[in-house]
Amino acid sequence: MQLRTRLKHLLLAGAALATVTASLPAAAVADPGGGPDRQARPSDRGLSAVVRYTEYGIPHILAEDYANLGFGTGWAQAADQICVLADGFVTVNGERSRYFGADGAPDGSLSSASRNLSSDLYFRGVRDAGTVEALLRTPAPAGPSRQLKELMRGWAAGYNAWLRQNRITDPACKDAAWVRPVTTLDVARRGFAVAVLGGQGRAVDGITAARPPAAGATPGAAPDPGRAATAARELFAAEGADMGSNAVAFRGDTTANGRGLLLGNPHYPWHGGRRFWQSQQTIPGELNVSGASLLGTTVVNIGFNDKVAWSHTVATGVTLNLHQLALDPADPTVYLVDGRPERMTRRTVTVPVQGGDPVTRTQWWTRYGPVVTGLGASLPLPWTTTTAYALHDPNAANLRGSDTALGFAKARSTRDLLDTLRRVQGLPWVNTIAADSSGHTLFAQAQVLPRITDELAQRCSTPLGRATYPASGVAVLDGSRADCALGSDPDAVQPGVFGPSRMPVLLDAPYAENSNDSAWLTNADRPIRGYERVFGTIDTPRSLRTRGGIEDVAAMAARGRLTVADLQRQQFANRAPAGDLAAADTARACPAVLPDDPEACRALAGWDRTVGSGSRGALLFDRFWRRFTATAKPAEQWKVPFSAADPVRTPHTLATDSPAFAKALADAVAELRAAGIPLDAPLGAHQFVVRNGVRIPVSGGTESLGIWNKTEPVWNPAGGGYTEVAHGTSHVQAVGWDGGRCPVARTLLTYAQSSNPNSPHFSDQTALYSRERWVASRFCERDIMRSPALKVVRVRD
Repeated sequence: MQLRTRLKHLLLAGAALATVTASLPAAAVADPGGGPDRQARPSDRGLSAVVRYTEYGIPHILAEDYANLGFGTGWAQAADQICVLADGFVTVNGERSRYFGADGAPDGSLSSASRNLSSDLYFRGVRDAGTVEALLRTPAPAGPSRQLKELMRGWAAGYNAWLRQNRITDPACKDAAWVRPVTTLDVARRGFAVAVLGGQGRAVDGITAARPPAAGATPGAAPDPGRAATAARELFAAEGADMGSNAVAFRGDTTANGRGLLLGNPHYPWHGGRRFWQSQQTIPGELNVSGASLLGTTVVNIGFNDKVAWSHTVATGVTLNLHQLALDPADPTVYLVDGRPERMTRRTVTVPVQGGDPVTRTQWWTRYGPVVTGLGASLPLPWTTTTAYALHDPNAANLRGSDTALGFAKARSTRDLLDTLRRVQGLPWVNTIAADSSGHTLFAQAQVLPRITDELAQRCSTPLGRATYPASGVAVLDGSRADCALGSDPDAVQPGVFGPSRMPVLLDAPYAENSNDSAWLTNADRPIRGYERVFGTIDTPRSLRTRGGIEDVAAMAARGRLTVADLQRQQFANRAPAGDLAAADTARACPAVLPDDPEACRALAGWDRTVGSGSRGALLFDRFWRRFTATAKPAEQWKVPFSAADPVRTPHTLATDSPAFAKALADAVAELRAAGIPLDAPLGAHQFVVRNGVRIPVSGGTESLGIWNKTEPVWNPAGGGYTEVAHGTSHVQAVGWDGGRCPVARTLLTYAQSSNPNSPHFSDQTALYSRERWVASRFCERDIMRSPALKVVRVRD
């Protein structure tokens, strides 16, 4: 009641509030001529919210209902990220070629398209087919809820209001014609793109390049199963490495006060449309949640409230499958099912192109999904006179992801989170790890996955599928047999996907940890088994990041009496598991490999096995380790092989007699010397980012080293080493409770709130990250109002 009264007071007290009054010229926001779906509806007018900014530009958005909350969220996101957001809307409307040229490359945030043209052909096809409109019309629970639709409507209105009321200062899009008003449908299209990232979005080039063979063509060779299995395994393993995360939840009996703890550490891109953005969203009496949102989304995706905290990690579940089609010999656009012909559906798409004529292409669709001629360049799937491949992506019927986040925002316990996951079934490609104030923990791999059981794969796999499914979880089913269609689970919200009773879940373990490996070793003492291969592997080697993470968190749980401060120390411990396993052996073998270079051997021997900014020798070991693991096969790296009976400690003992070892070490030393970098230089002197002319050292290390605080920087020897971060630690939260009404939370957004170099919040948290400092979260009303940086803004249409 007190918060609701304050909201009414703030909304009425317009004269006492700071407001933004600068306006764009009318021409800058004129109707872009995109048709009636671009016009603001009369019901979008009159929306408003109160945004209270605290330290580091974090907005606390207060509104009376979902539409107004969406309005405040859209307005505040636009204020920080207008250029990145506008670029994404150009993508989902299929207009990149029009503004940026057909051969330019998207930033990869909304699909894997390699060129603007293929991106546009795909998204124009989605738009022309009315795919998202049909999903919006689908009643809940299979379709989005009324509250989510209201949030999207408000978000679009808030974005447009900011655009009308403010002048863009970001040089990335100042005065750009492609920065335009958006609609609710645009917001929903962006949500659809996020949902299909692991399915259709992964195969955009293959969908848009698919062409039937010419008349009279020879049948063509089938893909080699062995090569395809290797390519599929590497393709899906790379996603966890490029877009991964760590998270751990601790049960109450491991903590100092019997309440739960959560440390979330997503590894995500530092640039482009897949960045996180921080906020608090409040509707008095309805929801109150703080955390991080993916840009363009209307909800808090990773966050906490006064009772529960959660994070996500990219899961190992394979969100697509393939159907191998038997084609009519007389017409390669006709396929056979139980001997009966079915004609493919043509989608003819036209894309406007900058400086040239429009490009028209045809896409081919089947009962299973689009025909695809490859999953990335390494896994070709040729369309011949006898065979084609159709891609099935169940998330193309899923616009429920944000409803999951809404349910989380209102949860009071980990059980409530699990109930939301089971009821909504909206998460496309992530795990959930959570803790609550009563001391409970949760791990759930609750994904929207094609219902590929091991029995179905065994019965219906083609020769290609018999190789790819065990290796990677990519099923290739016989599309010529109706009995090979995906079945349905009675508790599934949509046909052809697994119901929640089939998904890996672990409740109330002393610790629940995931670092992008499968669910199997979420807790090493309580391994999860019994799930289908499509969810992930069992009894297989774990990554060094998983092994190091389990070692760390298991030791923490065993030690007990944990607090939020312990989570903060774990985040920046910067221990290198690869160093613990291999640095001593490397240093001992060094004199034999480099007998005339004692300096290199001393640098390796003196390394403290961490990747802090001041660590000396870390850079040399890192460059060596990258080369060694890239050239030596896993079986050639270690003398003691992996054992499923000891999965955290094996494999071990470095194979210094491998030919790849000596070459990798010598090449790493030569590389640093050629770049003029001292072999024992502090890591931070050569691992840094530059923001507005200021060099900011960055700690952390790479996937191959197994670092919790993951940093994947770009090597630029001419510029002095690692001079930019491509992806890695992004929005970090360490959350607990002390029995009061306010959670005890510390957060950090490593790349800060804004992409605009003219913003005061362009790099302020990056500087914090460099110093391993945190932001004390202001969740409760009294803490928000006590902020020395408090700025209250009433935003309205």
